[in-house]
Amino acid sequence: MSVVIRPSSDADVPAIAAIYAWNVLNGLGTFEEVPPDEAEMGRRRAAFLERGLPYLVAELDGAVVGYCYAGPFRLRAAYRYTVEDSVYVSPKAVGKGVGKALLGELISQCEALGLRQMCAVIGDSGNTASIGLHAAMGFEKQGVFPGMGHKFGRWVDLVWMQRSLNGGTDTPPDAPGMSLIGV
Repeated sequence: MSVVIRPSSDADVPAIAAIYAWNVLNGLGTFEEVPPDEAEMGRRRAAFLERGLPYLVAELDGAVVGYCYAGPFRLRAAYRYTVEDSVYVSPKAVGKGVGKALLGELISQCEALGLRQMCAVIGDSGNTASIGLHAAMGFEKQGVFPGMGHKFGRWVDLVWMQRSLNGGTDTPPDAPGMSLIGV
């Protein structure tokens, strides 16, 4: 079984919504508490694609088992070279290299866009899987914000990690950055 990473399509939205719903209901990788429906997940996906940002899926044996995307870090022009990554994997595919394959391709595609920084905002300082994945992909921990959210009856930390792309701040940007449509 090899992981296939490809651009997402409209046909993938039901699988994306199901993976996210599981994570909303069972995990701390997102602070949402009610899973959005497929229509909302489709709208969210379209908004990232309109900015020219990657939104990828992972397949194992022809089934979508994970997805990831890069979104704007903040919606101000000065942040147009900085994105935040999000990676979600089906519980059936955890430990099979899906997250690493997704994040690796996401990093490559963001570098091809001329972006300079990628950050990860990880729910739960005890989320060793996500923290470890990001560290293995060159992210460095920048800080922990204690008790930023309340989910499953407890306060949950946020872990901030960052990775430079294309040399980061060593040189001026050489691309226009992401589109900030609607800002």
